[in-house]
Amino acid sequence: MPTLIIIVAMFALLWVLLIRPQRARQQQQKHLLESVAVGDEILTVGGIYGLVEEVEDDGDLIVQVAEGVNVRISRRAVATVVKPDEAEEDSDEVVDGEAEPVQDETVVAVEEEATVKAEEDSVRDEAPAGTAAVERS
Repeated sequence: MPTLIIIVAMFALLWVLLIRPQRARQQQQKHLLESVAVGDEILTVGGIYGLVEEVEDDGDLIVQVAEGVNVRISRRAVATVVKPDEAEEDSDEVVDGEAEPVQDETVVAVEEEATVKAEEDSVRDEAPAGTAAVERS
């Protein structure tokens, strides 16, 4: 009898921790796929962003991935619908202040070279008496 109680308790724990959340995720994904409409921006499971141009009767979608490039995909290939506010968060806009100016790559390279040269000079100066400083080229 105690063994039966333990088995039932383990099944209940398995149900609560694994099966129930998985069913909830499946229902959520099903609702997402059913709600895809023309004009929605989507992300496919392959990582391609596109704009839904047409929803066909058999459930396939015609998605515009670039100007003049349309792709036919299965509705099941939709990973998520991109919300307009998500696109704004991905932009490089600075809302609460000014952006730092971007330095030219040549300026950064020259500054790094000067820093390395100064470090090498300080290492040569710190060499103990009687030892030769090793030059790096």
